[in-house]
Amino acid sequence: MTVLDISSLNLSLISTIIIPPIAGSIIGYFTNDIAINMLFRPYKPVYIGKRRLPFTPGLIPRNQGRLAQKVSDTIMGSLLTPEELQKLAKRLLKTERVQSAILWLLNLAIEQVKSDKEQKTAKVLSAILEDLFRESLPRLLKALARRQDFLEDQINQIFDQIVLDFRLTENQAKQFADWLLEGVIPPDIIRQSLIDFLTERNIQVIDEGVREKTSGTYWVVANLFGVRNTLTRLKGFCLEEKEVANTRLKELLLSLEVRSRLRQWLQSLSLQNLPLSTVRQLRKTTRETVQTYVQQSGTKFIQDFGQTVDWEQLSILIVNRVQNSAALTISLETISEELALVLERYLEQDLENIVAQAIPILSIDQVIIDRVNATSPQNLEMAVQGIVKSELQAIVNLGGILGFLVGVFQTLILLLR
Repeated sequence: MTVLDISSLNLSLISTIIIPPIAGSIIGYFTNDIAINMLFRPYKPVYIGKRRLPFTPGLIPRNQGRLAQKVSDTIMGSLLTPEELQKLAKRLLKTERVQSAILWLLNLAIEQVKSDKEQKTAKVLSAILEDLFRESLPRLLKALARRQDFLEDQINQIFDQIVLDFRLTENQAKQFADWLLEGVIPPDIIRQSLIDFLTERNIQVIDEGVREKTSGTYWVVANLFGVRNTLTRLKGFCLEEKEVANTRLKELLLSLEVRSRLRQWLQSLSLQNLPLSTVRQLRKTTRETVQTYVQQSGTKFIQDFGQTVDWEQLSILIVNRVQNSAALTISLETISEELALVLERYLEQDLENIVAQAIPILSIDQVIIDRVNATSPQNLEMAVQGIVKSELQAIVNLGGILGFLVGVFQTLILLLR
């Protein structure tokens, strides 16, 4: 056998046995690779003249709108169902998480108030307090004042606990007695009162009374001397000798220890010493007087009182006091806990309705569609490749393997022939 025959035999053997499996592997591998790439590429349509080439753009970019709708339907139909959203909301809105969120918001509000340079919070509080005293409270008082038992228990309690047990202290009694003797009934006032009292008629009545009512030795003195002359001379003395009369009256008050006696009497003065019926009547009178005053003038009193207060300055003081209050800082945690429990009880009853109302408002399906449509084909390809890269590579490899097996099968057929 010649060299030429051997070479021809080797080439025939190679073309029959080796080339089909290799060619099948290459064709199967690259065909699947091209097919997978055609899912995304080209990203934009390709035109020759005015005619668009088939299979441009890729399958996914060409049907991105339908893909977005399918993704949205799949997620909303099987993943984000109302039941799943309720479970998610329950996990998110656990009492501990809600309490922490409320506490954070309260602390943030306090910090915001502290950093408020323009005193906006104080201005808001000022407007609220001013409206309360000028409008809201007077209207409320006017409505409550129509009741027959308005403030009855409160006034009775004040009367029993404060007025009934009220006594002047020693210092208060002393000051009160000094005021009475020096300001209300000084010697000059007493002298003038004596002059006004000792009229001719009163002197006559006193003289006749003494003459008729006395007996024994006093009758002899009264009828022989009488008191008319004495009272007339006393009146004349008070009229003619003002300074001397005032001095004598002052000495008389000191001699009789009127100041000390008056102080003791004032200090011992108490409503508890009155008869029980008198106390009850006094309490009733006090209650009715206060009720009548409030019903008739309470509204105007509150409005007038509101006009005398500098509400803005008062609000600034309140806000500054609240900012530095340790009690407020301590109570924030308690407030947040109570609010969290209230919210939890509310959600237990209405969470299903809230979720049902929230789904259309949130438009999650439309958000998904818009997000998918807004994603560029390049990013979409990268996202898909990142998720199923190994699976897609396995498909390419499988194509190569299937092509190899087809080539082997073809080689067997050729050998059998």
